[in-house]
Amino acid sequence: MVKLKIKLALFSLLTKLGFTVVFLIFMPSLFEWITLMQVDNDLIQKREKVITLISNIGIEPFMTADTANVFGSYNILKEEFISLEKIDLKEDENYIEVTNRLIEGEVIAYRVLNYSFQVDGNTYLLEVGKSLSSINYMSKNIGKVIIVFLFFIILITFIADLQYTRFLLKPLDMITNKLKGISDPSIFDKKPVRTTTSDFQYLDSALRELMEHIDQLFQKEKEITVNISHELMTPISVLRGKLENLLMQEDINDVISNKIEESLKTLHRLQTLVNSLLMIARIESRQYLREESFQVNEVLREIIGELNPIAEDAGILLSGEFERDLQLERANRSLIFSMFYNVVNNAVKNTSSGGEVHVKSSVLNGRFMVIISDSGRGMTDSQVSTLFSRFSTRLETSGNNTGIGLAISKSIADFHNIEISVRSVIEKGTTFLFRFPENS
Repeated sequence: MVKLKIKLALFSLLTKLGFTVVFLIFMPSLFEWITLMQVDNDLIQKREKVITLISNIGIEPFMTADTANVFGSYNILKEEFISLEKIDLKEDENYIEVTNRLIEGEVIAYRVLNYSFQVDGNTYLLEVGKSLSSINYMSKNIGKVIIVFLFFIILITFIADLQYTRFLLKPLDMITNKLKGISDPSIFDKKPVRTTTSDFQYLDSALRELMEHIDQLFQKEKEITVNISHELMTPISVLRGKLENLLMQEDINDVISNKIEESLKTLHRLQTLVNSLLMIARIESRQYLREESFQVNEVLREIIGELNPIAEDAGILLSGEFERDLQLERANRSLIFSMFYNVVNNAVKNTSSGGEVHVKSSVLNGRFMVIISDSGRGMTDSQVSTLFSRFSTRLETSGNNTGIGLAISKSIADFHNIEISVRSVIEKGTTFLFRFPENS
């Protein structure tokens, strides 16, 4: 994807290039016309200088007996010439033509100005010429200079457009930066963005109002979740107590006893679910403290130690590779433990016998990472997209799965500003990548 500022600058560049191409197409004809105009003006100026010189000193210094009433002068490269000849002419001449002249045995094409005038009753023809080769050479040089000039102009204007566009869209970057990494609308920066562009002011104002409205809805949702969870705990505890009392009766038969035990298991799942909802609500409300300091690898080793017996019973190899460690400051150890535990436990549950679950810690681009990969059944893209949604399980795994464990892990990660990404391939496995913030 290309940024807006780059698109605007490229549009400006392509527009300039389009005009340049059109200009280059017509450039030869244009240069020829401009050059000929310049040459003709130069010939006219030389004519006026000669006429002025004759007016000042007379015609005699040019028309001597030795010259036989003809005067001619040309430079050493034969690029220019001036000739003055006494002629019999009834009509005045004043025109410019292209003609060939023989000079020292060499035929050279010239652009010649012809001009007749009278002095002391005699008519003289003045010719001022410039070779076409020198005219073409001058035209080519002018063309090269203009092309180089156009190139630098396009380059400079492109850089200027890019910088101006970057400056113009800076408020938009500030607005998007405010939205990056926002896991909770309550932490959205509600300070207005300073800009003189009314469109950006309107966008910023609309976003602030939207985030405030979302924050209010989130708060109501959290309150409802907490209230419902608290209200459910009381009847669950009462039912659990009554069922346990029934089990303690001596005259109860086996059929009823089994049904009561099944009911107790269902109540236990419900109680676990309610506790999970309360935990998420408390995390999102930032009711947990972040005042502990501990090593991440220590937590990972503890999790592997707890789940290793379960993995061995299922015929799964659970291993760890700890290249680097991180002393995590200002964090909640129990929450971090739960975050990794849920993912590793989920990986073990979704890996078949003979498979492998691998936990690795390392550092990439200055950021500490934990990678949890398995060789399980994998997931489709649609399953990955809803992986962290509440009550959405990745596969039919266990009857005890509430579908909320990974949602808890995501809430804990957001609470600690940890980024989670997931890659999965069907029948090949899944990889969870935890990126810890810099300088954490």
